[in-house]
Amino acid sequence: MMYKKTTFVIFNRLVKICAVIAIFTSCASYSVDFEALRKIYSQASHLWPKAEVDESINATEIGLLPAVTFPKENPYQANKHKLGEHLFHDGKLSRSKQIACATCHDHDLGWADGRKTSFGHNRQKGKRNAPTIENVAFGKEFFWDGRAQTLEQQALMPIQDPLEMNFTLPELEARLKQDRQYLTLFKAAYGSDEITAKKIAMALATYQRTLVSRRSDFDRFLLAPEQKNNKMQKIYNSAMSDKAIWGMHLFRTKAGCMNCHYGATFSDKKFHNLGLTYYKRKYQDLGRYQYTKQPEDVGKFKTPGLRGVLNTKPWMHNGFFGDLTGLLNFYNAGGVQIKKNNLDALSPKTSNLLKPLSLNNEEIAALIAFLQAISPAPAHNSAARIQ
Repeated sequence: MMYKKTTFVIFNRLVKICAVIAIFTSCASYSVDFEALRKIYSQASHLWPKAEVDESINATEIGLLPAVTFPKENPYQANKHKLGEHLFHDGKLSRSKQIACATCHDHDLGWADGRKTSFGHNRQKGKRNAPTIENVAFGKEFFWDGRAQTLEQQALMPIQDPLEMNFTLPELEARLKQDRQYLTLFKAAYGSDEITAKKIAMALATYQRTLVSRRSDFDRFLLAPEQKNNKMQKIYNSAMSDKAIWGMHLFRTKAGCMNCHYGATFSDKKFHNLGLTYYKRKYQDLGRYQYTKQPEDVGKFKTPGLRGVLNTKPWMHNGFFGDLTGLLNFYNAGGVQIKKNNLDALSPKTSNLLKPLSLNNEEIAALIAFLQAISPAPAHNSAARIQ
């Protein structure tokens, strides 16, 4: 059966197929009317060509990020943000006092950690890549498998995970109560120096909600018509190169990227199987199934947002890809196609949304140019855009 073959073998075959395709397509020279594309995409987005997506997909248009909203039960408050920032960067949240939230979510590394998979307590190696926390304010479910329903719930899980920070909440509360600085910070944030896990979670979530992407070249291009000064309008309109605009067009059409990557964050916030489950093999990861226990969720992982994507390599839930061209060729070949084995209830099945795309090298390069245009420097470590 197909599922019994290792993902590694299947992927190697796909790489060879991609290489052959590249030989025949790399010399193909497309006559792209860049002037016409720029004119089309300089219009309001409702006048753009219709996005080419699967008939089952109800995609919303890619565009500008909205303002961050905070939950009623945990509204923004400057002193709470300050406390959250201090907690986020403090190793005291781990048993060893050596691992902070910032260990795996480093500003300089796109709020990820640059590793295939993260390490935790006693240098134990985890199974999954640390996702960026940039733009988590717009998320619905958290972690690759969506096991946390709120950011407040998510904030406490790594602290208690034996592979990560290996601590307990009662021990954490007791430790922080012995720290005069924390007593002062908690009193400023909540009006009382009482320290509880709930307050810790609320402060961490408040801080993380302020980590919003900076303005990208894509954003400037979209904002060009709003510039009243003609000179500024031209500057904003030229923020995206011709190649990047072509890449955006491909992203929305031939490449089918908007089947999963749409909206302001470039994510459908759903879960899909790309064929990288390693079912019954050494690196097996059953994905969302480990949380839901629903057989149809085997091998499914959350669609990451693409803003800042060039800052967060390696990519995929297991850090499989460190090269963007290789990653796009993976999608170009249709991913790893694994069919469901009806005799095995837990055998994974690759998403029907993945299909061979027949993109040539020039088109792959244009897509990369567009991904560069939505990848500004990592988010500021401040609440400047929130207040």
